[in-house]
Amino acid sequence: MSLGGFILKNALRNKRRSFLTAGSVAISLFLFVTLQVALREMTIPPEDVGASLRIAVRNKISLANTLPARQLPTILRIPGVAVVTPFTFFGGKFKDDDSLGFAQFAVDPEKFLQLFGEAKMPSDQLEEWKQTRNSCIVGQDTAKRYGLKVGDRVTLVGTIFPVDLELQIAGIYEGTTDDTNMWFHHKYLDEAMGNWGKVGMWWLKAENAEVVPNLLRRINAAFANTSAEVRAETERAFQMSFVSMWGNIGLLINSICTVVVFTLALVTASTMSMAIRERFRELAVLKALGFKRRQLVSCILAESFGLALVGALVGVGGAAILFSSGKFAFFPVFELTPRIAGLAFLIGGILGVLAMLAPAWSVSRMSVVEGLKTLD
Repeated sequence: MSLGGFILKNALRNKRRSFLTAGSVAISLFLFVTLQVALREMTIPPEDVGASLRIAVRNKISLANTLPARQLPTILRIPGVAVVTPFTFFGGKFKDDDSLGFAQFAVDPEKFLQLFGEAKMPSDQLEEWKQTRNSCIVGQDTAKRYGLKVGDRVTLVGTIFPVDLELQIAGIYEGTTDDTNMWFHHKYLDEAMGNWGKVGMWWLKAENAEVVPNLLRRINAAFANTSAEVRAETERAFQMSFVSMWGNIGLLINSICTVVVFTLALVTASTMSMAIRERFRELAVLKALGFKRRQLVSCILAESFGLALVGALVGVGGAAILFSSGKFAFFPVFELTPRIAGLAFLIGGILGVLAMLAPAWSVSRMSVVEGLKTLD
């Protein structure tokens, strides 16, 4: 029997224990990877090519406070502004869902498409949306989820606004970082609210990246000391403001990951110690036959490292398959990066080494006589 076969036979001597050990490593590293990817997506939101030029303008007091529609001409007169659209979150329920199945926003179709040019849809559907006041477009992910198609009529039951909206799907778009939303005419919402005259916020596009810092200051100054002061911020800053509402989410998730890894280290170390303790007499015989201390330690290391590596392959591989679509749960983008996968494999390897330290130390100190006296 070769040395590799000897190590493999020992590792699989108790198949149930080996399976449970590798399984515990796989499940723990799968949880670790999932938490790390979720943390990455929450703290580093995906950005498309036009994100550096987009600016969000909201009420300075709170995102829940609206802004007067009469601000539009003032914003358009500010040098550096290329496109502006009202942007109001409707938050209606669809098909008696208990929770919000997808987000709905009221915008100016003409300006919206100039602002978010990444959305792709057939030209005839695009023109239909522009021309029909009570029409909307839906992301392909939401269309697939609910079985929606062009021409269908949908009803959004108002939860934030005291109105229900009857909309007809004019098109289905794709190609953005989040193909789950619904977009409809802001004028239609305004009319349904009885000429409301307000917007949730403004989204605008700068002419170029160089004017963005100065543009932010000009917009804030334009409405300073008014009844509706604003806060202008880049798309990236706007996204991160939502993350800050959750508190120190990074500390929480990293703390959970630390507990998971620490618990896994205890489990693997205990399992390896038990497995080696059962073979003290055999190891003593090998010593008597002339095996060196380093050779026995190497066998133990190979067995421990191998079980940890198999568990890491299953855990990280399972995560890679599950997240291969690029979406998971409510995350529009959920990508397992090489850095996170590499970190998980590194942890698995370190655990394999740490788990063998105690049993290897015991074996290296054991004499042949002491080992032969050990009871099975």
